[in-house]
Amino acid sequence: MKQNTYADASRQIQAVRNWHAYNKAQTTEKRAFIKLLFELCKFVPEFARIPGAGRSRLPLHEIVFALLLQTYSCTSSRRFVSDMTSLKEQGYVRKIPHFNSISGYLSLPELHPILKNLLSISCSPLEELEDEFAVDSSGFSTGRYFEWMSTKFGAQREKRKAVWLKCHLTCGIMSHIVTAVQITDRCVNDHGQFVTLIEETSKHFQIKRVMADKAYLSAVNLRYVDDKGGVAFVPFKKNSRLGNKARDSVWQSLYWFFHLQNDRFRKFYGRRANVECTFSMIKRKFGERLRSKSVSAQMNEILCKILCHNICCVIHARHRMSIKPDFRRDSANQQ
Repeated sequence: MKQNTYADASRQIQAVRNWHAYNKAQTTEKRAFIKLLFELCKFVPEFARIPGAGRSRLPLHEIVFALLLQTYSCTSSRRFVSDMTSLKEQGYVRKIPHFNSISGYLSLPELHPILKNLLSISCSPLEELEDEFAVDSSGFSTGRYFEWMSTKFGAQREKRKAVWLKCHLTCGIMSHIVTAVQITDRCVNDHGQFVTLIEETSKHFQIKRVMADKAYLSAVNLRYVDDKGGVAFVPFKKNSRLGNKARDSVWQSLYWFFHLQNDRFRKFYGRRANVECTFSMIKRKFGERLRSKSVSAQMNEILCKILCHNICCVIHARHRMSIKPDFRRDSANQQ
């Protein structure tokens, strides 16, 4: 019965696809992506020159432009040089960086806050569209492995598993655009990232509902969403009781709503599947495996994948909902 409820809710929230708009967005996506990326990279600040002798750094906005376009193309740095040649002829870049320079800049820790700022700007054209969000996490595997010995039934076996980073994010239900990101080690729990993700989202969006699984259940998280003017739809566990939490009115009201009106609760909670769809979109289009070796480069690479996903979401929203992206105006409002 519950499975049918989930399926019905999923069918209801999925709008009928406008094939004309979808085909238009897909066939013109790469050209529109380059133009929007060029406009977005204008907000990249330049690094200060290191005192002393030596060559000046390459323009950072052109490096970020190359990094994101390389991520979108899913090609290596060496094979991407030919694409940079054609972009130089079109006037998007003034100088073609060496392929090692592109990889070198990706490993800079200073690039991480710059990419996160670009991510908040990239989702700003959809501020008036989204008011329902879903929270979850997923892993991106690396090229490193860890090994351990397992003893079972008196026999020892060597096991090997890939090292991966965990990406926590919040996405919009309607457009699947990512509004906030936190990247941590694989062992970090999901619960502790909830407040940070909602805080980042609330800076640019009005929150009406937030959907999350049982890993995020706590009185603190429920209360925080309520303070932001929204309602958190997080299913209660089997051992969840009122207890001392009965003093919290938010916990008490959602507790009884979950148990007494479970069908209505499941109808809203079924929309949480959109965050799974968002992770699937990112991984299928830009890859779920990280090529970088250092941790800082791997974190920046994940942000590049999500940034490319956001720009694609803006392109599709422009054709489907007649939205005109204006990063300059939206960025000025954020500041």
